[in-house]
Amino acid sequence: MQGTELREKTTEELEALLKELRAKLVNLKFQLAVGKLTDHTAITKTKRDIARVLTVLRERGIKL
Repeated sequence: MQGTELREKTTEELEALLKELRAKLVNLKFQLAVGKLTDHTAITKTKRDIARVLTVLRERGIKL
């Protein structure tokens, strides 16, 4: 996910995406703990996507 793609989205879309990404991260961590996770880089990618969304929201002055 690119920063330019995120900046084109509305604040509501970004907040929904953030919620979805956080749920995905919890699911990936659970899979890792159980031993079912095959793509270990997915956790890092999801964390970076969350950081990108938070950065765009903070640029807009939205406090979470």
